[in-house]
Amino acid sequence: MQSDYKYAAPALTALNPSVRNKVLRNTYLMLALTMVPTMVGSAFGVNTDFSFLAQSPVIGSLAMLAAMVGLMFAVSATRNSMWGIALLFLFTFVAGWWMGPLLQYALQFSNGARLIGLAAAGTGIIFFTLASVATITRKDFGFLRNFLLAGLILVILASLANLFLAIPAISLAISAAAILLFSGFILFDVSRIVNGGETNYVMATLGIYLSLYNLFISLVQLLLALSGEKD
Repeated sequence: MQSDYKYAAPALTALNPSVRNKVLRNTYLMLALTMVPTMVGSAFGVNTDFSFLAQSPVIGSLAMLAAMVGLMFAVSATRNSMWGIALLFLFTFVAGWWMGPLLQYALQFSNGARLIGLAAAGTGIIFFTLASVATITRKDFGFLRNFLLAGLILVILASLANLFLAIPAISLAISAAAILLFSGFILFDVSRIVNGGETNYVMATLGIYLSLYNLFISLVQLLLALSGEKD
């Protein structure tokens, strides 16, 4: 669910360090706040009847993807106003709700709740590790851009194809590739803030949130496939 809109801004390497630090600080604060609507949305999602998806899983998934992409562009269009923040929270609520089918499936396993917790912890560890690397070294990871975009396209195409094929081995490979891909996006996104390439904390938050969201989902799917225990 990543989008390339955030790569349009030119690098501002001469930006005042205090401004960069403020953007980074605000981004981390906003990122923490987005976890609230995400958790509320996921709570609704766990208790939502998604049986309608069984009849048309492909159309349902594509429709939801289109809705979320639309919300992303709405956030982008209003990023310099309070509406941008409000739409960002709405987006994260919807994203949390859309995790409902995955969480419902995971909770069918006897160790499902533990695996969800492990995925959340793993997501946090990966984020803090990579964010620290990008912040402390101040290395410009902009060279990853083309690789990440190519990888994103491949993962999206493979995911869409597997909606029709439903081959477990392909799902496993996609999840593993997505973990590497969105870990790279975290490095790239945090590096852009540190090096002055992103000065809007709403957009910075959206970019990192998307990486964390997809990273968490991929970890849950991978852990379920490798360690899930049915009752």
